Amino acid sequence: MIEWVTVSAGARPVPRPVATPLVWGAAFGGALSLVALLNALAGPGRPGLALTALSLLAALSGLCARFTAAPGTAVLCWLILNAFAVPPAGTLTWAGHRDTFWLACLCTAALIGTAMARCIQARAAYRRISTVTSEPADGPRDL
Repeated sequence: MIEWVTVSAGARPVPRPVATPLVWGAAFGGALSLVALLNALAGPGRPGLALTALSLLAALSGLCARFTAAPGTAVLCWLILNAFAVPPAGTLTWAGHRDTFWLACLCTAALIGTAMARCIQARAAYRRISTVTSEPADGPRDL
């Protein structure tokens, strides 16, 4: 005899974050591609535009990462920003306050992306659990 059961019955766990090396690889490749695209479309020497785009990339990569991946993601994005979006291209420099600000922006963006993902996933898990436990044993009642 075959017994039909619903697959989605019960509480589902919160999704696991992606492995940190995979997130770093995606951030490095994405940052390199994004800066190359911005240099081709808007021209080189526009670090403000590149910083904005890389901050969005860091936040998006933080959506599927652990909190421990945020500093590495920020450093990888900063390396690409500093090496290829600031003239002369291909030369790493340190300009004190500017680079500290850039690193802070990129790290904050990655942390905000990760925190947003954790809040959204926790809220969804809470709703799944609360709807399962709030219904009476004989099913929902019509009032």
